[in-house]
Amino acid sequence: MMSQIPPEFIVKIDYDTCRRCRRCVMNCSFGCMQFKDRVVPDHKKCVACHRCVTFCPESAISITKNELTYKDSANWLPETRQNILKQAETGGILLTGMGNPRPYQILWDHMLIDACQVTNPSIDPLREPMELRTFLGRKPNRLEFTRDGNDEIELSTELQPQVKLDVPIVFAAMSYGAISLNAHRALAMAAKNSGTLMNTGEGGIHKDLDSYTDNIVVQVASGRFGVTSEYLNSSAMVEIKIGQGAKPGIGGHLPGEKVGEDISKTRMIPVGTDALSPAPHHDIYSIEDLSQLIYAIKEATDYTKPVSVKISAVHNVAAIASGIVRAGADAVTIDGFRGGTGASPMVIRDNVGIPIELALAAVDQRLRDEGIRNNASILCAGSIRNSGDVAKAIALGADAVVIGTAALVAMGCRVCQKCYTGNCAWGIATQKPELVRRLDPQVGAERLSNLVTAWGYELQEILGSLGVNSIESLRGSRERLRGIDLDEQTLKLLGIKPAGIGQ
Repeated sequence: MMSQIPPEFIVKIDYDTCRRCRRCVMNCSFGCMQFKDRVVPDHKKCVACHRCVTFCPESAISITKNELTYKDSANWLPETRQNILKQAETGGILLTGMGNPRPYQILWDHMLIDACQVTNPSIDPLREPMELRTFLGRKPNRLEFTRDGNDEIELSTELQPQVKLDVPIVFAAMSYGAISLNAHRALAMAAKNSGTLMNTGEGGIHKDLDSYTDNIVVQVASGRFGVTSEYLNSSAMVEIKIGQGAKPGIGGHLPGEKVGEDISKTRMIPVGTDALSPAPHHDIYSIEDLSQLIYAIKEATDYTKPVSVKISAVHNVAAIASGIVRAGADAVTIDGFRGGTGASPMVIRDNVGIPIELALAAVDQRLRDEGIRNNASILCAGSIRNSGDVAKAIALGADAVVIGTAALVAMGCRVCQKCYTGNCAWGIATQKPELVRRLDPQVGAERLSNLVTAWGYELQEILGSLGVNSIESLRGSRERLRGIDLDEQTLKLLGIKPAGIGQ
């Protein structure tokens, strides 16, 4: 069948400045650039990863969207028609990577942060101590103290296991398989340098990360890939993955093209087979079942590590989170519908789930109303793009935020949404050795650490403008937020006032 799918992008080459060095041909991992008597692009293979543009020594390459492909229609958009043509030719489900790109309202951008000027003067974040440290885990409702024989005061309340974060920013769950080992190394090194955590995702943990266990969250997903008692104990925290923001209600999928020998050993599956995690855990059909798994993990780790449960943001997320906390979880991670992924059916990514802002506010309020908010930390994920988003998430009730796509972009990702092909030109979402080596783990770690450091400084500036010197003082303080261009119902769900309304 002859393909009728027109190219999505047009590659333009300035042949007057092109020196025919073929660097673009060597860098293109999708086979777009070919050399005949000169560089000739195959426009249909371009995904706009911008690798060729970045490394062209003469800046002779530009990539533009193919705007003249279809006649204009407000209803039948070019993307819609392109997808129909693909399915007419293949008869398959459309796969995609990264997060939801549709122009839904981004609620972070319709929230503003208050500032102090008179009654509670601002703090100079450069000269006064500013505390970004936070602890993840179950907190007691009260503390009790006793005096020892020397009349010294001692804490008598037994504290549950806690994980210390120097900044309230955690690297998201991205499995070895979905991303390269070099990307995993970079995340682990950056987590250690920044005093935070990286999450292995559901693909097990490679032996090269053994020295970073104090900064690693290991994940137990429905496929149980690579899960052993040794794996559970090689961590600072364990996370049970129930759902993911990019694909609520369905399981995980690692295409077989990415399952090489190393991943086969790590995940304990055959080489070249699709790694499919079923939607449900086959031993969890109730909150009681979940509680059994939580305490089985606690038994396996000798009650030394907090256990978290990750869920996607859906309409009854508050009730689900309440059940999870009552089942014994020490933390709940909520992942919104703009969260990224390595591979998801496009129809699920673009149409299922709800915004993280609404889910976070609902969960925090429900746990407060039930008097169990101290029983678990809340982590917020799903397209956290900058330090302003971090501050607003914490004010809505999060203890910390989780970043995935932002971390990949820091390492070089151009969000071309072709992660599932395994052809990532930047050495991130690929397992091909010739591509993996393009990402230097040391450089990746430095870029990630710089990002976290920069966001940390900006958070200190925000706290100073609020007249507080601790991130704890901002958590759940919705009075410090105001909504702009939001309807009354949305403001009510978020629990914030409209801009212009005082105390």
